[in-house]
Amino acid sequence: MAVRATALVLRALGLGDLLTAVPALRGLRRHFPEHRLVLAAPRALEQLLPLLPEVDALHRTPGLREFSWSDGAPEVAVNLHGSGPESVSALCGTGPRRLLTHRHPAFPGLAGPEWRSDLHEVQRWCRLLEHHGIAADPTDLRLAPPSEEFAPGAVVVHPGASHGARCWPVERFAAVARRSADTGNPVVVTGSADERVLAQRVAELGGLPPDAVLAGTTGLWQLACLVAGAKLVVCGDTGIAHLATAFRTPSVVLFGPVSPALWGPPDDDRHVALWHGRNGDTFAAEPDAGLLALSAGRVIEAVEGLLVGTG
Repeated sequence: MAVRATALVLRALGLGDLLTAVPALRGLRRHFPEHRLVLAAPRALEQLLPLLPEVDALHRTPGLREFSWSDGAPEVAVNLHGSGPESVSALCGTGPRRLLTHRHPAFPGLAGPEWRSDLHEVQRWCRLLEHHGIAADPTDLRLAPPSEEFAPGAVVVHPGASHGARCWPVERFAAVARRSADTGNPVVVTGSADERVLAQRVAELGGLPPDAVLAGTTGLWQLACLVAGAKLVVCGDTGIAHLATAFRTPSVVLFGPVSPALWGPPDDDRHVALWHGRNGDTFAAEPDAGLLALSAGRVIEAVEGLLVGTG
């Protein structure tokens, strides 16, 4: 049996990063139909591979610094990771016959488009591929929903985020949760194991029962099942927002330091992106001033508007 050529794709980042790269992955699949498409990404994302038939295998890579490859030179290596020289160098080290990446002055012999900081993350990677002659559709974001159900019909409140700058105050999330529950909607609070105390505080202040707290009890597969069947998702600018986009689940997404023009959901009537118009430091430890300018009342109004419009 002939050995299939490998297309190695580096994106050793998180959930939202994977989901914004789906159109690019599909473009690669169509362009290299006979290749074995291997995604270098964190192990946790392996749970979502059943939803991504474009990817043949996941090469477990916790982060860029941990990336290594000893499976033979790939036919093509694709840098969907970032703009810095480290990611380019990492893929050069695999000895690919062809490397698709953005241009970087440290590698004058490599062709590619200039990096643009003003592009939406989805468009960025489609543009990269198009520069290299590979068609990709930035609107091709949908995933087929899982066949399993998990707490279907719930309003999902997700108060956590990877950095403090993106964390809206717990009291305001609690106000949104309470209002949603008072209007007859089942409400659950999600998050990682590290965010369980935060989720419990939202539930306590929002008058929700203890079993409404799902933080720390769901893996990515269960979270995907939950979002796919949810009535609505309320969250900050974090990975679960992109799951809502992928499954066309209505969402209200709160943006602070980063504009929704760069990471937001599609501009349609199923999603509301709230932003006060201020750019800030996305890696700051304290909530962004623009995020704090979003009142609980404004978010509740957006939530109720979507629930009426999609209900």
